[in-house]
Amino acid sequence: MPLALVSSVVLTFGWLWFFVRRDRHPEPAWLLARTFGWGLVAWAVSAAFEGSFDRLPFPLLVMLLTAVVEESSKFLAASTVTSEQAFDEPMDGLVYAVTAALGFALLENVTYTLSFGTNAATWHVLLTTLAHALFSAPQGYGLGGRQLRGGRWWRSRGLLLSIALHFVFNGLLTGKAGWLQLLALSAVVVLMAFLARRYYLHFETHARENPQPP
Repeated sequence: MPLALVSSVVLTFGWLWFFVRRDRHPEPAWLLARTFGWGLVAWAVSAAFEGSFDRLPFPLLVMLLTAVVEESSKFLAASTVTSEQAFDEPMDGLVYAVTAALGFALLENVTYTLSFGTNAATWHVLLTTLAHALFSAPQGYGLGGRQLRGGRWWRSRGLLLSIALHFVFNGLLTGKAGWLQLLALSAVVVLMAFLARRYYLHFETHARENPQPP
């Protein structure tokens, strides 16, 4: 059990380093830590709401509500930084959205490990840690896009896309596994990775073309 918990922490912060290192203008450590902490809170809030979903008779509705609650909670956690002076370029939207998502994923993984044991938690940790970061990439793009161009629809579109990806992903994880289901799930993961890469490349280009003053 302790090894599983340590592995979850190491994997979480490994992915955090992977995503945050793409920022050409690193964010304050305290602000990253605060956003990560809000991600932990987001999981606790989501878990409180989701405890009542078991009484609902429609599995698809449960999956949709789960996606809505979890992505909205992560989005609010990431949005706590948008009024800070350090949030001064589009890439910051991605950095903080992924940071909040990984805080969310860590507490989810720890709780899952304590509840179901090491064997059940292994695949959950490996799969969902990255998945939560990729779910939140469209939110980060929306936060960064609003900072870049203004307009109130950037955030809404990013959040809606995150919810849709989360809903489809969860739907493909349920039921009896088969090669078609595995193929579809792989395609969704590839799509999310492609979108995240595209978002990062877009904002990296903007950062190169608009260097910040020293």
